[in-house]
Amino acid sequence: MQFKSLAVAGFLALAVTGLSAQSATTINGYISEAQCGASHSSPSADNTKCVKGCIKRGAAPVLVSDGKVYKLKGEEEAVKNLAGENVTVTGTVDGDTITVSSVAAQKS
Repeated sequence: MQFKSLAVAGFLALAVTGLSAQSATTINGYISEAQCGASHSSPSADNTKCVKGCIKRGAAPVLVSDGKVYKLKGEEEAVKNLAGENVTVTGTVDGDTITVSSVAAQKS
């Protein structure tokens, strides 16, 4: 009976661990910055200049996708290099934060 209880407990522990693991998600959007957020949601000369300038002065880059603003965590240099561009971000989403595993410019 003890063995059966241990086996059930072990199985439940593995099941809970599997449920709590987040899977990678791919989201398309625009790299803006935290101060302006969704007011910059597509590339233009003015938007790109503003986004790059604010990031250079210390504003955090964010992803704007379908009007939602996501904070970005990880791959900081790659994200900053794509400021003001449409991108594809892959990572895990937790609320309004994406832990970035990869980011690439969208192909036209």
